[in-house]
Amino acid sequence: MIMLCLSLFWGCSESSTDNDSFSFEILPIATVDMPETLVNNDVNRITFSYNVPSSCHTFSDLYYIENGNQRTIAVVNLVTESFGSNQQCESYTDIIDERGFDFFAPPGFDSIIFNFWQGEDEAGNDIYYTVEIPVE
Repeated sequence: MIMLCLSLFWGCSESSTDNDSFSFEILPIATVDMPETLVNNDVNRITFSYNVPSSCHTFSDLYYIENGNQRTIAVVNLVTESFGSNQQCESYTDIIDERGFDFFAPPGFDSIIFNFWQGEDEAGNDIYYTVEIPVE
């Protein structure tokens, strides 16, 4: 199970009475666009999209784990739980963020297996979009 829990408390000044609260949330990847083959010892572009849950979610980074020729990837968002007493988070149902990253295909592998995290099923088991891409 992919888990990431981190909370930060940030104040604008010592006299601030409203401390902003932040956390990080791992979000599922909705779509992926990849090359059919990877070029060995070269940079290959991989693009993806994910659904942005609210106005309080901002892209932060990718959760990226490397294990041999396998890569597990998910989106990490910074979530601002409060950013001023007058502003509330607005829930989104149709906002999609499209991003990409450059993947360097390391030497020594005939293929790379990508596991893009797509959430959990009803039983709490992780669901992945898994694709094996040959390396030329």
